[in-house]
Amino acid sequence: MNFRKSAYLLALGVSLMALPSCKKYLDYQSPSKLNTEQTFEDVNYTNSAVIGIYTRLCGSNAYGNQLSVYFHLGTDEFVYRGSTSFDGGADYAIPNYGAIPTHSGMYNAFVQLYSGIERANIACKFIPSSNLYKNGTADQQKQMRRYYGEALSLRAQFYYELIRNWGDVPATFVPAADLSSQFLAHSNRDSTYDRILDDLKMAAELLPWRDEQSDYGSYRWTKAAAKALRARIALARGGYSLRTDTKLMERRADYQKYYQIAFEECNDIIKSKKHGLNPVYENIFKSLHSGTARFDNTYELLFEVAMWGQINDSNVGSANGLTFSSSPSWGGAGGRSTAVPTYFYEFENGKDVRRDVTLATYKVQADPTGAINQKILVSSINFNINKFRKSWTAFDGKVTGTYGVNWPIIRYADVLLMYAEAANELGTAGEISALDALQQVQKRAYGANALPATPTDKDGFFKAIVKERLLEFGGEGVRKYDLIRWNLLAEKIAETKTKMGLFATGAPADNNPYANLPQYIYATANNFLNTDLKTEAAGLSVYGGVPDSVFFKPMTVTTNPSGYPSRLWWRQETGTWTNGVLTSSFINDPNNGYVSKFVANKKELLPYPERVIIENRGGIVQNFGYTN
Repeated sequence: MNFRKSAYLLALGVSLMALPSCKKYLDYQSPSKLNTEQTFEDVNYTNSAVIGIYTRLCGSNAYGNQLSVYFHLGTDEFVYRGSTSFDGGADYAIPNYGAIPTHSGMYNAFVQLYSGIERANIACKFIPSSNLYKNGTADQQKQMRRYYGEALSLRAQFYYELIRNWGDVPATFVPAADLSSQFLAHSNRDSTYDRILDDLKMAAELLPWRDEQSDYGSYRWTKAAAKALRARIALARGGYSLRTDTKLMERRADYQKYYQIAFEECNDIIKSKKHGLNPVYENIFKSLHSGTARFDNTYELLFEVAMWGQINDSNVGSANGLTFSSSPSWGGAGGRSTAVPTYFYEFENGKDVRRDVTLATYKVQADPTGAINQKILVSSINFNINKFRKSWTAFDGKVTGTYGVNWPIIRYADVLLMYAEAANELGTAGEISALDALQQVQKRAYGANALPATPTDKDGFFKAIVKERLLEFGGEGVRKYDLIRWNLLAEKIAETKTKMGLFATGAPADNNPYANLPQYIYATANNFLNTDLKTEAAGLSVYGGVPDSVFFKPMTVTTNPSGYPSRLWWRQETGTWTNGVLTSSFINDPNNGYVSKFVANKKELLPYPERVIIENRGGIVQNFGYTN
């Protein structure tokens, strides 16, 4: 049985039953006794069937783990390190560009994305052909149009995820039962992109704005979300990708056509004034951690995958984020991915609030009595993603299994920066200027501080966009795919290795920005307050002054001050005092080093799962980066 048929049977048996695995979607009735045609002749049952499509975004095989924790890592922001003996089937293999075709997590993600497509294909066939869609009451037709727009948007999201990870994936837009053959060959990604761009154009016409949707909570597609996704996909379509025919990173000659689409869609969202930037950056991410209270009153989150709750198949809250180690309040959690150590120094010290929201420089643990939550500084190679943390949830240390935190798909900040990028490329302006769009994002980050100077020439402005997106979206699954569509992944990986080499030695070489950093920092544990992240980071107990000062100047003492154990800073904790171990281990080790298996013009795409190739009986050929 091939993967398409497997997806079809799963969709037919489950989508119409609407057995959601996501807690946000559990309040809907199940049409399990009905056949397909009957389901889509009832508004409530149609809603349940559409909810069944949403659930394919959730769980450990999608944005609950694989797509949120592993697939997007391996850039100049966050990584997930390997082991001494590299295993291409292990979790860390994907972010280190060394996944092998038998990688089980990769196969599971691939199949789940297709099961979502199959469910969407069923809905996209039967909703517009239903009597309710054509002849129902005005309210029924309005609801059915909305559900059709949601199904189109969901299908586009599934295909986008497949294409950006595997390239020319098979594409079909009808249910598997309507296909003459279940064994599909590759589809040209440009054609698939064009189709889903058309679908999203239609979806945006069908869907309401968020304030026209009484149950809006950023958990279901709206007009703005569909437009934003269309802009994101248009930039991917107009960007670079690894081509199977030439075996090179290339973009098509008509790429500006797609920048125009992105510009127009983002301009429409900006003009609508339905969404805005959250004035408090960390509140965007707090909002992902609660099933009731919201911290995003400006509706910056256009779309998020709803997984809040103890659902036992999501790692966004339990494995990713700030490390909790035997905390008396929260138990254990977090720590899965780590930051590139130089990422910390990309943010302007003391000015950019995003640094302390994005990077956790400490972990939470019990005090010696086991009764108090304490925080303690970690070494520079052990910073975690700080945007996800168990202490923002309602789950204490007694919770067993995993628990869900919503995953952000697209934010209004992305709309502004996509707009700025497209406007700069096209040399045009709409509702606002490209510079205004960029600086709206920067003003939130810098507050009353002066903004960084932005070049006015096209190339200089583009480089400013590249930097700003690094700072704005750290750990949110954006950076890797930005660098690929810009054809900057190999360049940024090489640049990051160079930076880490300078950081590891602290040598006073020409233009070494890390020459005056401390080799080690003296720190002691103190109370974890679970307060705002800037205050929490500033309250770390370090010897010699406040953290923002200590982290940026040489340490003048050479012996441990009383009560302050040492933390190696630009040297790894387990390293020696005489060797810059980052040079030999973190950076260059062929198995355990930074993105150790990356090869330009080969590893920008993942290998097709071996089981998919076998089950499809030769219709799918392995991506060339993984064949001899």
